[in-house]
Amino acid sequence: MIAFRWAEGRYDRLPGLATDLVDLRVAVLFTAGGPPSAIAAKAATATIPIVFSAVIEAVEVGLVTSLNRPGGNITGMSLMTAQFGAKSVELLKELVPGAAVIAYLVNPSSPAAKIYSKAAVTAASALGIAVRVVNASTEHELDEAFASLANLGAGGLVVPGEPFFDSQRDRIVALAARHAVPASYTLREYAVAGGLMSYGPSLADSYRRAGVYVGRVLKGEKPADLPVQQPTKFDLIINLKTAKALGLEIPDRLLALADEVVE
Repeated sequence: MIAFRWAEGRYDRLPGLATDLVDLRVAVLFTAGGPPSAIAAKAATATIPIVFSAVIEAVEVGLVTSLNRPGGNITGMSLMTAQFGAKSVELLKELVPGAAVIAYLVNPSSPAAKIYSKAAVTAASALGIAVRVVNASTEHELDEAFASLANLGAGGLVVPGEPFFDSQRDRIVALAARHAVPASYTLREYAVAGGLMSYGPSLADSYRRAGVYVGRVLKGEKPADLPVQQPTKFDLIINLKTAKALGLEIPDRLLALADEVVE
């Protein structure tokens, strides 16, 4: 039997849901949706094996002591999406060279929020542009964040891979189109859904590889002996239809680098 719990994007519900599953005495806890669910699971049990998927910077958020030797009862798949958010700043600047300001969307309720914004500010500083962090942790706040972009003078927007944002993917892509803002994302799913551009690892591959770890744990292996895995393939996706709607000319260099072009 597999027992499911879903927080519907509300991180405050995760501790209670994790406790529910622990009380069922499950054989292994598989956490989807990045750091929030993994942190809740770790806080709920020190004995039941935990396998996480799509977690950014697993060491920095306190889930494991090291990638090679995670220790304790937890391991899984790390996406390292903070560094891809920084790369998105670079790519967006290349696509919109006249942009002096780029906005960076952050969910302040995420334990990785500071990691996201720090990486973006560092990347932007090296390019001589300013970053304006805009916060959103609800649908209403997403609307307000996009409405603020014009006043901020933002020539583009970076949306990192983040569980709440991913659950609102279609809404975010639609808001970017409505406000005519060039936006770069970490996950391919955004570009396929109509986002301008994405660069990062495969979310589906993260879940698949974490699922393999679940199987190994069920066969008797200990999480402490299974190194945290990292992505090995990164894709640049460009949506030409969206670029045309925004009046943007994609540089030949970016087109040559693209792993996939959506027309």
